[in-house]
Amino acid sequence: MPGSENSSSTRRPRAKIKRTRLIVLGIAFALVLGLGAGAFWAVSTVRDSYPQTTGSLKLKGLSRPVDVKRDARGIPHVYASTSEDLFRAQGFVQAQDRFWEMDVRRHVTSGRLAEMFGKGQFETDAFLRTLDWRGVAQKEYDTKLSPETKAYLRAYTDGVNAYLKDHEGSSLSVEYAALGLTNDYEPEPWTPVDSVAWLKAMAWDLRANMEDEIDRSLLAARFDSRQIQELYPPYPYDRNKPIVQGGRVTGDAFKPAGAAPVTAGTAQTSQLSQADGATVTAQLGDVSRNIAAVPALFGPSGSGIGSNSWVVSGDHTTTGKPLLANDPHLSPQLPSIWYQMGLHCRTVSEKCPYDVSGFTFSGLPGVVIGHNQQISWGMTNLGADVADLYLEKVDASGRYEVDGRAKDFTTRTETLRSADGAVKKITVRSTRNGPIVSDRSDEIEEVGRSAPVGSSAPDRGDGYAVALRWTALDPSRTMDAVFKINRAVDFKQFRAAAADFAVPSQNLVYADRKGNIGYQAPGRIPIRGGNSDGRMPQPGWNSAYTWKGTVPQSALPWEYNPARGYIVTANQAVIDQRTYPFLLTTDPGYGTRSHRIDALIREKTKDGGKVSPADMSAMQSDNHSEIGELLTPMLLKTKVADRHVRETQDLLKDWDYSQDSDSAAAAYFNAVWRNILMLAFGDKMPKELRVEGQCLRVPTASQADAPEETVVECGDREPSAAQPDGGDRWFEVVRALVDKPESEWWTTPSSRVHSGDATRTRDQVFARAMKQARWELTAKLGKDVSTWNWGRLHRLMLRNQTLGKEGPGFLQWVLNRGPWNLSGGEATVNATGWNAAGGYEVMWVPSMRMVVDLDNLDNSQWVNLTGASGHAGSSHYTDQTDAWSKGELYPWPSSTQAVEDATEDKMVFTP
Repeated sequence: MPGSENSSSTRRPRAKIKRTRLIVLGIAFALVLGLGAGAFWAVSTVRDSYPQTTGSLKLKGLSRPVDVKRDARGIPHVYASTSEDLFRAQGFVQAQDRFWEMDVRRHVTSGRLAEMFGKGQFETDAFLRTLDWRGVAQKEYDTKLSPETKAYLRAYTDGVNAYLKDHEGSSLSVEYAALGLTNDYEPEPWTPVDSVAWLKAMAWDLRANMEDEIDRSLLAARFDSRQIQELYPPYPYDRNKPIVQGGRVTGDAFKPAGAAPVTAGTAQTSQLSQADGATVTAQLGDVSRNIAAVPALFGPSGSGIGSNSWVVSGDHTTTGKPLLANDPHLSPQLPSIWYQMGLHCRTVSEKCPYDVSGFTFSGLPGVVIGHNQQISWGMTNLGADVADLYLEKVDASGRYEVDGRAKDFTTRTETLRSADGAVKKITVRSTRNGPIVSDRSDEIEEVGRSAPVGSSAPDRGDGYAVALRWTALDPSRTMDAVFKINRAVDFKQFRAAAADFAVPSQNLVYADRKGNIGYQAPGRIPIRGGNSDGRMPQPGWNSAYTWKGTVPQSALPWEYNPARGYIVTANQAVIDQRTYPFLLTTDPGYGTRSHRIDALIREKTKDGGKVSPADMSAMQSDNHSEIGELLTPMLLKTKVADRHVRETQDLLKDWDYSQDSDSAAAAYFNAVWRNILMLAFGDKMPKELRVEGQCLRVPTASQADAPEETVVECGDREPSAAQPDGGDRWFEVVRALVDKPESEWWTTPSSRVHSGDATRTRDQVFARAMKQARWELTAKLGKDVSTWNWGRLHRLMLRNQTLGKEGPGFLQWVLNRGPWNLSGGEATVNATGWNAAGGYEVMWVPSMRMVVDLDNLDNSQWVNLTGASGHAGSSHYTDQTDAWSKGELYPWPSSTQAVEDATEDKMVFTP
């Protein structure tokens, strides 16, 4: 019957719905249970790794008890009776807080990441093994370091291993518990060489112009020499003063016989013209991709990576003694790359000479930046050109050419192992100029295989391989320098210590409690043959282009109590290269930050004014945009027809050029700046230099009034230093071109959605950039411009550098923090850098900040990017980040009484 049919028809769907509901409820219940179990696992596992910070512990090898006092932020100060006891306790305490970070770092430097994270890391490991950081560190330990330094490293190692002896899996960190779910990895004992090797990683992160060298070569495939020169303009010495302005060197080394300043872009051109252009381009493209993969472990490199440090003499301070500020700019990491610590001998003597406090690296004994009770010091990247690429001719027999004669490669076999048991062998080839880095190509199935020309090994093309010559691959005494600086008591001892500071090459600023200030340029900096300027890869087949030694320490620039009363180092030129006889680099930072700091100091001290510690901190948070000040008046004069664009143009009328996080004008200007760069330069780059995933949101024609949906135009390009990242090199490029409104650089084609937007002049590019910026920010921030602000675009996410990036989503939630909306910007004193070629996300930051008061060291202040602890869930995991993001600093006690007054947890190590 129809009725019964209808009834049956109704019951069946209802039954299905009921069953579906039960299934959904069951899944939901399972998910709740799973999440609950996951939350319980996470909480219990995280807590399992919290370190003991009170009571007492036995520490084998101590001669006497050691006290560890921690303040409200978990920052430890260690008190011991001997140097060895001091560093043994330092090793234990750093392992308590940061061993996962230490363990990952040593696997990076030894090229053994696959042993922790699987064979997906084989390619990175192969490149790192080719560089052989660990092998160089072993040679340093065996042949270069002093017996005293070795003893300290062994004591530190004993402390780390004492902690490892009683901790494993989740009791070490939540990351080990998570790793244990996929493999049976267990950390090996720490060794002294593990500590030394980390200096190589830092040298890599600050290796200066290697990418510029590659990029200039690749640019030559599309641009002529004049155009390349316009993209790499000369340093503006008349506007942005170098660090040393009439400083000194010792003896006659400053003017060696027959020396003359090196002229950029000369002798090597004729040699390289012998090389086939397509082959060289393919070679360098491969090398560039492999080089770029390694910094990804530490974060991006680029023109923004640098630092600020300056010192003002007591003649110009409210305290009557020097004030010293430092904030190194590095990629953001969680935990921060820095670890705050105090190391104190109970009685300072020749046998126990340390009473030092500051910032160090987890895994490294001593203090890298800070102060003792007599002096303070800071560091910024000197930017010296300490690496060269050499093209090597390879013949059909697999040998390379030198002065017309064939030579055998030096080879060694490296065995790579992964967590799942996979094994891979590679052959590393080296010439007299260094290891062949082009052997590490994605396209080679059997990496490192010595193959004849014309084989299936595309990295060698028609016979050109690429070798890397780099000062960090030669053993040095930098570890000795760390301890010498820690115990120096005057400028003479400080300079003597700097003589051993080989890599990374740093600007060292100095102040002491007697009122002196100073600067020393240290580092191992090559003297090139063939009148080379290091701007392009060298012809490896011509021995005239080999390095001829290094610049003597006595010939490196320095200053002591300059008449102006202050010294600023912010990655600008060290000295006027036009008159200095040795080549330091042709690619310094362009001095925007240093110029601004110099102006702030002069403004504060004019008419007898004085600089206070609070002024020093305020300068660190200065958000002024120099490029904004240059271009905004021009943008305001640019004629635009669209009323919506005129609305955003009006945002710039009262802008003070400060990039505060709540500024709508800063958001709009930076979007305009980014679009100017992409229109005038980015889309003209050769394919090897284009940026992958570079996207601009632009409206369709039907959305011209108020677009909500937009077409997204993306590139297929990979990051490159040649791309317009928006740093102060690009300030200089554009500064020169704005006075040439008809320059060919302003010519751009129409886009596929704006058929009438082709440009031929500066003003047309500005108008188009303003239009595209309006619609880009409409898509990102909404139609209502009153709600726009820079911080919503310019955000910082803190990510654990390993499982926080590649682990399961739940684990990333446990390990990562953020976002924070930040002020500042690219080439700003508050250098929260972003890469205009890719977007507005914060890519590098002031990784810490400090202001040292040499009148009363206990009035000094400091802040770290994150916190003392590397344990997710710890109250000290990111407990300094909010203050850091606001430019605030914390008190920095260092005297015995001040540390005692600040102590909240106290632990005693006993023999």
